[in-house]
Amino acid sequence: MEILFYRYNSICEPDIIQVLTGFGITVHIEEMEMRDKTVTPRQCAAKITEWLMKRPLAFVFSINFFPAISYTCERFQVPYVCWSVDSPVPELFSNALKNRWNRVFLFDRAQYDFFRPVNPSCIFYLPLATNVRRWEDVVLHMTEEDFARYGADVSFVGSLYTEKCRYDRLPRTGGADAPHTGISEYTQGFVEGLIEAQLHVYGCNFIPELLTDRVVREIADADPDFYRSSDTYMDTDRYLVAHQYIGMKLAAVERERTLNRLAERFPVSLYTRSDSAPIPKARSMGGARTLTEMPKIFHASKINLNITMRPIETGLSLRVWDVLGCGGFLLTNYQAELPDYFEIGKDLEAYESMEELEEKVAYYLTHEEERTEIAVNGYEKVAGYHTYERRLTEMIRILNAAL
Repeated sequence: MEILFYRYNSICEPDIIQVLTGFGITVHIEEMEMRDKTVTPRQCAAKITEWLMKRPLAFVFSINFFPAISYTCERFQVPYVCWSVDSPVPELFSNALKNRWNRVFLFDRAQYDFFRPVNPSCIFYLPLATNVRRWEDVVLHMTEEDFARYGADVSFVGSLYTEKCRYDRLPRTGGADAPHTGISEYTQGFVEGLIEAQLHVYGCNFIPELLTDRVVREIADADPDFYRSSDTYMDTDRYLVAHQYIGMKLAAVERERTLNRLAERFPVSLYTRSDSAPIPKARSMGGARTLTEMPKIFHASKINLNITMRPIETGLSLRVWDVLGCGGFLLTNYQAELPDYFEIGKDLEAYESMEELEEKVAYYLTHEEERTEIAVNGYEKVAGYHTYERRLTEMIRILNAAL
């Protein structure tokens, strides 16, 4: 079997290529979008056409959904398989999602429930996974110097989303740059109120339902780069405002407040390429290299903190699987899908309030035996049931049944 893997440099791509190759599949790789981020849909379609013209392919694969690939595969009647690892993905609103040669896998059950009615026979649910073997190659060769360097009471690895927050870059009415255009004081107050309310609720995202038409319109109109496409099957403004703008702002606020609160009481090591100045009491460590440093941090830290961005409504982010795959102890915010795969208190720990988070950090820092047992259980659970081998086997089973 030969397939084409269209890459854009997602961190999970090498793991998937490794597993597919291990299955005996010949994986051809197209890297044009890794080298050039200005590639247009027309150029993408031309390149896929070139591949399909020169050799028979069982399917074309990508991480996340590319409408140009979908349309091209539809024309050639070749399956287009993609696995969504992000949320939101605006391209899922393209009419291309309706194509019958699609095989689209979504990791967030809420995302799946939202999009499945558009093309019920071609959209599937598939949670994320981890590459335990890759992490073992790093963790099992850690030295005493590694444990001293990367060990910490509480570690957080990830973006603070301040540099990704489009909402903060929107002009405000009355400002020098936009005295009569931009978002009004009313909308600013409305958004602040929504964020404050959502911060107190875990496992449920109510922001999309509570947005008013006025707030949606003001935010969409205030950004000249707001995602617009004539190739959509429904109005996307509400969804994108809720997730790309307010959701990102919420993530930035939540991460800053959570880390500041913990740093007041506990030693916190912060690994981020974002500006860490707003969290002055955390130990700022800079960015961490994904394949060589991140697994050492996860394995050596007493507590690894995960704060899922709210646009991931029910699903489990890649961070959850990777921490456990490295044999690390994980303390994460509650997500509705957590109990589907793990036993809270046995495989990992979760919190549903800031008070509970502080209590559990204090408890597990002083209960090493329990903490170690949970980390071992979590590792064994993902190693046995949640590897890329398992997920891709399931994907291929679904593909065989669907085709």
